[in-house]
Amino acid sequence: MAEARLQRKLAAILCADVVGYSRLMSLDEAGTLSRLTSLRRDLLDPIVTAHSGRVVKLIGDGTLIEFSSVVDAITCAIEIQAGIGQREPDRPESTPLRLRIGIHVGDIIIENDDIYGDGVNIAARIEAIADPGGISLSEDAWRQVRGKVAADFVDAGQQNLKNISVPVKVYRVDFGQSAASAPQRVDLSMPDKPSIAVLPFQNISGDPEQDHFCDGLVEDIITTLSKLSGLRVIARNSSAVYKGRSIDVREAAKQLGARYILEGSVRKSGNRLRITAQLIDAADASHLWAERFDRTVDDIFAIQDEITLVLATEMQVRLTEGEQARLRYTTTSNVEAWTLWTQGLSHYHQAITKEKIGAARQCWERALALDPNSAALNAMLGLMHVLDARFNWWDDRPVAVRKASTYAKRALDLEPNNADAYVTSGCVSLLERRYDEAVAEARRAVELAPGSADVAMLASFILVSSGHADEALTQVQKAIGLTPNHPPALLGNLGNALRQSGRIEEAIAAFKEYDSRVPGSGLVDLVIAYQSIGRPDDAKRAAERLLAVRKNFTIAAWVKTQSRRDAVQLEQEIAALHSAGLPA
Repeated sequence: MAEARLQRKLAAILCADVVGYSRLMSLDEAGTLSRLTSLRRDLLDPIVTAHSGRVVKLIGDGTLIEFSSVVDAITCAIEIQAGIGQREPDRPESTPLRLRIGIHVGDIIIENDDIYGDGVNIAARIEAIADPGGISLSEDAWRQVRGKVAADFVDAGQQNLKNISVPVKVYRVDFGQSAASAPQRVDLSMPDKPSIAVLPFQNISGDPEQDHFCDGLVEDIITTLSKLSGLRVIARNSSAVYKGRSIDVREAAKQLGARYILEGSVRKSGNRLRITAQLIDAADASHLWAERFDRTVDDIFAIQDEITLVLATEMQVRLTEGEQARLRYTTTSNVEAWTLWTQGLSHYHQAITKEKIGAARQCWERALALDPNSAALNAMLGLMHVLDARFNWWDDRPVAVRKASTYAKRALDLEPNNADAYVTSGCVSLLERRYDEAVAEARRAVELAPGSADVAMLASFILVSSGHADEALTQVQKAIGLTPNHPPALLGNLGNALRQSGRIEEAIAAFKEYDSRVPGSGLVDLVIAYQSIGRPDDAKRAAERLLAVRKNFTIAAWVKTQSRRDAVQLEQEIAALHSAGLPA
């Protein structure tokens, strides 16, 4: 009797599984199963059906889906990842529910309702190398979707896939930031707490030099609001991308994950000011509050205080007694010093380089000469010398540390509840290897400014260096959540916290994204991460790329930048760098 002929066809295959499923189950078995069931029922199944897909089978945390069109498959995948990002805004970041998705188009064998063959195998192997929260697809699939879907793709190169004899070229969907670190968007209909983004105020003075004045006003408002534990404040460097742009407020709120938007304008002529400000509820675009201030420049600090107090009131934030006392924020009471402060900020926020930090330092030294009793200026000048001590820019390390310590102590003497002063002091303690003190100071800074992305970022660095990786991870993820358009350096903090928390694959994704945004960055840590999980060939390739970008790199120079409590771990990392062929 003749053997039955196999039924074959060409199809687009989507494979997905849950990142870290075993760890999630060990933490909360019933809760994880419930979340996964809900995800499939409420999100995945409806989206698959809408794009004419068929769920072939569920295997534990994995899903195999068949489509007749690759365009449908990739569009479905993008919508699934976007939907997951909006489902659990309140979920602690230590237990995220994220998917990896892999897509391939190829020949499959159909038996009953199941499917087999190389098409399925390749999709599954591509899914295994996808970033957490990301989508990867084969070159065959990419050819059929390029120019047909609203997505950008990044060439991930030839990949040697497990049990696949021929290397496969892979592309990944570019979400604009690391999928592993992408912040969860806040559902505007059900915010976990009032959330606000302060957009750049328009300079309508006709004088470009007044841009610093506008930026300083916004900076101080954001800094003040970030002290309130009952408010989520989007960081300045995320909202700053809207500067000079005509925007739809509701769209900006959606992109930033904010319920409320504050926008305004500044006209400065001589000593006269006209500042307008309005608070908008992005849920329905209604105006909750608007005011025009016609004052003199000397009144700028009173205007800041009034705006921040009104915002807290309008957003119905309940203030504790301590928060009421901290709601008033001025860097300095001297207008000329404040103007220099804002000019320094424009340099500091551009990049952490010797040139930019040096320019900020010069502005702030001039400002401090005008107002020696400014705690904020003392604190930030201390931080400039912390950076000098770490990167060896100006002074010998002991001299730089001594200067940083002097500024930090002065700032705390002037204002014992200044979060920036505690961060700087914590960095000094870290440099002096007083790790317990560094941790206590980092925690105090976070307590004083619970909504500050900058404080959370620096605290995460102190914590991870002092052996508190899980706590550091919480802080860096908070910083990312407050900074949708986050600076690349946060990816380095994220990767280190993930790596030292044992989440190596997620750390690798963060370091690779860091390198893609700032070529050469994160590669030392990527080498270490690859070596730690037995991937020496990948480690050597990362080392080669590092030397191509940073030709003068040496392990000895890198070690000088490290302040690490765990000396054994540091020695292991040094050995990993040597094993990858990096110069001593």
